Amino acid sequence: MARTAKLKVLTDKAVKAYVNTGDASKALHDGGGLYLRKRDAGAYWYLRLTDPASGAQQWHRMFPDDPAGYYPHKSLADARDEAEKLWRLRSEGHDPRAVRQGLIAANSARVREAEEADRRRVSVKDLFDHWARVELAPHVRTDGKRSGRKDGGEYIRQQFERRIFGALGSVAAADVRKADVLVVLDEVTAAGKLRTANVLLAAMKQMFRFALAREIVERNPLDTITKRDAGGSETERERTLSPDEIKALVAALPGARMNARSVAAIWLILSTGARIGETVNAEWSSIDLAARKWHLPETKNGRDHTIHLSEFAVAQITALAELKENDKDGKPLPWVFPNSAGTGPVCIKSFGKQLADRQRPLERRLQHRSKNTQALTLSGGRWTAHDLRRTAATLMADLGISGDVIDECLNHVIESRVRRTYVRNRRPAEQTRAFDALGARLSTLVSGVAEPSNVVAMDTARVA
Repeated sequence: MARTAKLKVLTDKAVKAYVNTGDASKALHDGGGLYLRKRDAGAYWYLRLTDPASGAQQWHRMFPDDPAGYYPHKSLADARDEAEKLWRLRSEGHDPRAVRQGLIAANSARVREAEEADRRRVSVKDLFDHWARVELAPHVRTDGKRSGRKDGGEYIRQQFERRIFGALGSVAAADVRKADVLVVLDEVTAAGKLRTANVLLAAMKQMFRFALAREIVERNPLDTITKRDAGGSETERERTLSPDEIKALVAALPGARMNARSVAAIWLILSTGARIGETVNAEWSSIDLAARKWHLPETKNGRDHTIHLSEFAVAQITALAELKENDKDGKPLPWVFPNSAGTGPVCIKSFGKQLADRQRPLERRLQHRSKNTQALTLSGGRWTAHDLRRTAATLMADLGISGDVIDECLNHVIESRVRRTYVRNRRPAEQTRAFDALGARLSTLVSGVAEPSNVVAMDTARVA
């Protein structure tokens, strides 16, 4: 039976007086089972009900799931309204206590689900940190092979910090849409950084695939984005320096006023085919001039590589050894190409900028950079550090060295899975002959001495 109006005997004034000065050992009754009882530091509303099964009296605290479920936050009017609802449930055959407990349990479940959802809502920045720690950091797998990136993902992190985090870093990864990413990539493309746009797209695709596998996101928003939507298809660069350009480079370098180490780096890359990153990060401990070996324990493709040093390459290393510097304690710096502060190897971009600054029109000269803007301009057009590596391979091919040996000299991963699995010999003897042949060819080009010819001169008089 629902409560009736005549049972509402309390007034707001009486309730306030009870709360301020009333006896805490006694409850204030409004009739119909509704009570106000002092408990600890507050006064709480209760409904006294009879258990239909046992007949026992039960005190049911009202508003139990509300942190502010006490007087004065819950007034007399609020308590009466709530009591009416509970008595209505009783009249319909329901146990108000059981209903209320069910509501509390359901609310707790919703809270737990919300907390779990919040836990899974990882930001793009936090997702990147997780991805970098697991997949970009270099480590050795259980099969003994190296995994991750040699720089630990530092290059990608720099690009994300510069291009991505400002716009999307604090956004939940699960909320990222394709349109959000394209806005960022369009800005990079509009700035003319086409390759950077493609690099960012590839990295973000990998990162979201990582997130998808770990249920951080329910879908990869970049699945349908291609290079066409970012920087566009990249044309494979084919630039190499011709023999005549190498000769011209010999004449041009003195007037370019480059750092002596940078000049040596040009010839070292040409004579070893080493990548620019491997060259500028070289340490003296990895070079054995007596054995004429340069060992690279970590390379771009994850396997170590040993380069045989020809006489020409040894000459470059020797010149670099004469430029060795000591740290503030008088100990030799470990890097072949130390930075100006002596705290590490020179930045990989530094060498590229030195080459680029000397191959630009005068009107495009950059402030505080080299005035010799066209000192290294060659007839075949602009060239880069990586073109030197490609030139080394081309010179080897011109000398009749087989492609598979050239691949080993340049530490290329064998494309054929079958060959990669079963052909384990990296042919060091043939690599040695190839590097020596390349060094001899460069020595001839650099010295300007005419190359021997296998063409026999014809006696024109006898022919006549």
